[in-house]
Amino acid sequence: MSETPEAFDAVIIGAGVIGAAIAHELAGRSWKTLTVDKAASAGAGSTINSCAIVRFSYSSVEGTNLAWEGMHYWKDWPAYIGTGDELGLIDYHMTGQLVFQPPGEGTHAARVKALWDEMGIPHETWDADTIKERLPYLDPGLFGPPTRPDDDAFWKDAHGAIERGYFAPDAGYVSDPQLSCHNLQRGAEANGAEFWFGAQVVSVDRADGRVVGVTLADGRAPRAKVVVNVAGPHSYIINEMAGVYESMNIKTKALRHEVHHAPAPQGVDFEADGVTAADDDLGIYFRPEVGNHILIGSGDPVCDEREYVDPDDYDQTINAEQWEVQMLRANRRLPALGMPHEKKGIVDLYDVSDDWIPIYDRTDVDGFFVAIGTSGNQYKNAGSAAQMMGDLIEAVEGGHDHDSDPLVVKGRYSGVDLDIGFFSRNREINPNSSMSVHG
Repeated sequence: MSETPEAFDAVIIGAGVIGAAIAHELAGRSWKTLTVDKAASAGAGSTINSCAIVRFSYSSVEGTNLAWEGMHYWKDWPAYIGTGDELGLIDYHMTGQLVFQPPGEGTHAARVKALWDEMGIPHETWDADTIKERLPYLDPGLFGPPTRPDDDAFWKDAHGAIERGYFAPDAGYVSDPQLSCHNLQRGAEANGAEFWFGAQVVSVDRADGRVVGVTLADGRAPRAKVVVNVAGPHSYIINEMAGVYESMNIKTKALRHEVHHAPAPQGVDFEADGVTAADDDLGIYFRPEVGNHILIGSGDPVCDEREYVDPDDYDQTINAEQWEVQMLRANRRLPALGMPHEKKGIVDLYDVSDDWIPIYDRTDVDGFFVAIGTSGNQYKNAGSAAQMMGDLIEAVEGGHDHDSDPLVVKGRYSGVDLDIGFFSRNREINPNSSMSVHG
C-alpha cells in the first residue's frame, strides 16, 4: 500500500451510528480507517433524529439475536468505548418495552413472544388489569386495526380490551443519539482512526475489478483497499457510484418520516415512570423524552401513505394532518394526553430496504461493502452490526467466499449466533418481515 498520508486500510462513507461503530470496530482491530461524511459532525445526518430505542421486538430469529446482542453494548457503554469524551458519554435508560398484542395469533406481537420464549429473553406477560395497575395512565382498550380519521371506525369506542402485552425489562432508549456517535468517534480516534467532515463523496474509484478509494468534492482522493457504504438515506446513490446498485437483488431508498412530541399528561412523570411501547393496535410507538415529554412515532400501518423522496430535496416541515392523526391515536392509549397547542416534532429520512431488513454484506465489486437499509430499526444494533461487519470484512478480504458459504459468528457479549447471510444483498424479500419500523 502507498505510504502517502492519504492511504488507508478502509474508507467508511458515513459517520452515523452504524458508520461510527464500524470505524470503532475496525480501528480496534488495528485497521487504519478514515470515515468521511458530508455533514459537519458525527451523527449529524439522519441519526441525530433517531428515536434511539433499544428493543428486541423483531420478526426473525436473526433480527432478534442481533438486537439482543446489541443491547449489551449500551449496558456496557463506557467499557465498549474505552476512552473518555469531552462531551460526556450517553446514558442508557432501561425503561423496559411493552409490546401490545392485538387479536390474532399471526400478528407481529405473537411472533415476538414466540421468539422471546425460544431465545430465553427475559419478559413478563401482562393482561389488561396488570397494564392498568403497572401503568395507570394507559387505557388498555382495543381500538384497532389502525385507520385514519376519514374512516368511521377511527372514532368508535373500544371494542374490548387488549388481552395481553409483553414487557421486556432490559429494553429502553439512549439519551442522545448524536452524542453516541461522538462517543464512537472518540473511541475510534483513540485507536488511530481519522474522521473528515464536510467531505462529500463524488466518486467510488475502482481498478481491475475492485475499489481503490473514493474521490471527494474538494478534490481529495483517499486510497484504500476497502470501502464501506454506510451512507444512510444516500446509500443507493453511493451504490450507483460504485456500479453495484443494479446487481443487488434487494434495493434501498429514502423514506420521509415524522416523529412527534407532546407534553406528558398533567400529573404523570412520564420521563421517570414511562415505558417504551410498541402499539400495533393503534399503529404507533412511544417512549419518554427529555422535559417530561412523550415521543410518538408511527408504526407505519398500511393505512398511512409512505412517501419515498430524493434525500437531497424533501419537505422538512411537519405535516399538520399526520401530526393530528398521531396525536389522536396516542390519545386513545393515553386519554389524558389532550391535543397540544404547538405542533412539535421532527422530520427526517429512513434508509429502508425492500423488506425493511438491513443489508450487511459484500458486493460484486471486490473490497466494496455495504451496511445499509438500517434506518428506523437498527440504531440499537450499532455495536453488534459493527462486529458482524468487522468479521465479514476480515473474512472476505482473507479469501472467504461469503456468497456461497455465509458467515455465522458469535456475538461477543451474549454468545448468540449472528447469521450474516440473513442480511444478504441477494436474498429474496423476507415474507415474515413486518415491513415496517418494527423490523
